[in-house]
Amino acid sequence: MTFDKDKFLEFCNRISKNTLMQTLNIEYVDAGPDFLTATMPVNPTVHQPMGLLHGGASVALAESVGSAASFLYINPEVSEMRGIEISANHVKAKRSGIVTATSRIIHKGRSIHLWEIRITDENDTLISVCKLTNMILPTKKGIQ
Repeated sequence: MTFDKDKFLEFCNRISKNTLMQTLNIEYVDAGPDFLTATMPVNPTVHQPMGLLHGGASVALAESVGSAASFLYINPEVSEMRGIEISANHVKAKRSGIVTATSRIIHKGRSIHLWEIRITDENDTLISVCKLTNMILPTKKGIQ
């Protein structure tokens, strides 16, 4: 089975409509067989009171791209995932521009996926490093 990058990105962006990802203007922009990349604008809608990118917005971006990346390894008609743990280290402040989050698999098991998500800016400066654990569950519903 070959990987169809355009189809996968369209799927990720489509299922994000009317969700937090749409509210934060997160857009899935690149993918491969073992990674997923999304962008998010940094502006006052994602700032904390000091005018900097809110750590919670960074974590929401990381969890969004890490959770969606698990679709690389599951069939959404029979399985779904739940983020069960996330950790974040914020290493640099950001006031404006675009941040890019790339999720790469660390461990792919039958019931657990562990992802590393690196968030960088336009100059490839590291902003945050996150780890996300997703639990894979059977579903009867599937993605609409």
